[in-house]
Amino acid sequence: MNFREFSPTQPVILGFDPGRDKCGLAVMGLDRQLYYHQVVLAKEAIATIETLRQKFPISLMVMGDQTTAKEWRQKLYQELTEPLSIILVDERYTTLEARDRYWQMFPPKGLIKLLPQGLRQPPRPIDDIVAILLIERYLNRLTESTLSSQE
Repeated sequence: MNFREFSPTQPVILGFDPGRDKCGLAVMGLDRQLYYHQVVLAKEAIATIETLRQKFPISLMVMGDQTTAKEWRQKLYQELTEPLSIILVDERYTTLEARDRYWQMFPPKGLIKLLPQGLRQPPRPIDDIVAILLIERYLNRLTESTLSSQE
């Protein structure tokens, strides 16, 4: 698991990119400090979320609003030991954004570096990076609404 060495002192947000076979998970602070990200099998997602809740002070979950969101939301409400606030976020275009972000986080090496970025395929699933982007979209929305209310 990709845990950071230190534990956050403030509440953090759990990003969840739900899927039928695999799910992306990420934990990020309000300061955009990334503490964890991982792709897990769908059948292990609930157990992994429970483990993350024991390790981090998770205040809410931000989840993608597309394909399997309704089913997952129901499942989370039924199966989590303690309820968790779930906010749905528009996840359109996140897969394309996640591919670009992957290469920012893990710069290409060797021959892959020679390929134009649009042709590079990440060598692993990037659902966890989608989960990171979902948290960032939520935080951006919060920032925008705070700024517009101050004007």
